[in-house]
Amino acid sequence: MVTDAVNAYPGERLGLPASGAGSIGRLGRRIGALLIDYVAATIIATAFLGFDQFALPAEAGLSQFGPMAVFALLQILFIPTAGGSPGHRILGMRVVRLDGGWVGLWRPIVRTALLVVVIPAVIFDSDQRGLHDKVVGTVLIRT
Repeated sequence: MVTDAVNAYPGERLGLPASGAGSIGRLGRRIGALLIDYVAATIIATAFLGFDQFALPAEAGLSQFGPMAVFALLQILFIPTAGGSPGHRILGMRVVRLDGGWVGLWRPIVRTALLVVVIPAVIFDSDQRGLHDKVVGTVLIRT
């Protein structure tokens, strides 16, 4: 007899605990980490890339993409080296592979490219894994 089991909590079918260390990083923490990372990227882009957040798009030129470029670079550099972006780490989360191995170099690049597109990040499953994490076989967990 086959039944469609409903998860009692996000991450149950992945074998993760309901709460505490090793549980799924919930939406509130993920949004907080995103805000921390994007504010940091905006500050860095303003200081070093000439980004002016009050400039009109026609006046800003390519510098308008500065914060997004810095954001992507932070993700790509910090996920394989520190286990997560600065925002992830500050809020007690890390990005891990489902099988427990090192995330490697290509996963953060593909994950970040999908994250920058936004849509894959806001489409998530019952385990609260975004499409960007599902594609590369990672999960954002609490530390």
